[in-house]
Amino acid sequence: MSFTSNPNLNKSKRFWQAFAFNSFRLLSFLVVAILVVILGFIIINGISVISWEFLTEMPREGMTKGGIFPAIVGTLWLVVGSLLFACPIGILSGIYINEYAKDGWLKRFIKLMTNNLAGVPSIVFGLFGMALFVNKFGFGDSILAGSLTLGLLALPVVIRTTEEALKAIDDSFRIGSLALGASKWQTIWKVILPIALPNIITGIILSVGRVSGETAPILFTVAAYFLPKLPTSIFDQVMALPYHLYVISTSGTNIEASRAMAYGTAFILILIVLLVNLLANWLRRYFGRKVKMN
Repeated sequence: MSFTSNPNLNKSKRFWQAFAFNSFRLLSFLVVAILVVILGFIIINGISVISWEFLTEMPREGMTKGGIFPAIVGTLWLVVGSLLFACPIGILSGIYINEYAKDGWLKRFIKLMTNNLAGVPSIVFGLFGMALFVNKFGFGDSILAGSLTLGLLALPVVIRTTEEALKAIDDSFRIGSLALGASKWQTIWKVILPIALPNIITGIILSVGRVSGETAPILFTVAAYFLPKLPTSIFDQVMALPYHLYVISTSGTNIEASRAMAYGTAFILILIVLLVNLLANWLRRYFGRKVKMN
């Protein structure tokens, strides 16, 4: 029995395969082009405002003049505070879900709630943070309340990426460590976590990118409209770049006069997120090389 190929069928398959590949390639270029246009628009309009005074001075005259130094400091305070809350809890939760929790309804329920938490709008986190941290716990509008609220926002991302990073590690590492006499926690701490760390840092990168640009959660918990001074404790209010950008773009004292400052603020916010991502990527590669060397 002989097998003959259909030239027309093969030609049709090659056509649709080429069409699919070219479509995906075109969509990828389109996404990159949109990103370049957005970044280019912000950079072109904001680069002329950037100066040493803009980065280091206090805002003046209803935020139409001066700099954005308090907003930069406030944003860094909130990002660091949220990570100090979200990272330990998120990583430990991911370890529990993957390494300790037995398959069953409880584990499925925890994962379902984590996924649902990741999909909650940020405005809801802001209202919850105001009700719990600002009013119930009595923290008031403060860095502490804002950091805890942003930490809750970042928590599901850290949990899921930690869980997936641990799940990707072959069980032979766990079995070998336990066979050598190590306890379960020693196996996790000395063997599993170092291997999973580069992927866990990826989750932290994603959470930093999210919390640094959020306006709604800090609107109800920490952000000040105009506060030309630096915080002295975690119970102080602060200015923050996302809220500062929102205010001077929509409801400032003189929107036209502060428009250039708005573009400059957007440029600095993007730059901070980029620098944090570059630092996190460097840490990811660094720990990845250490894992390979060991």
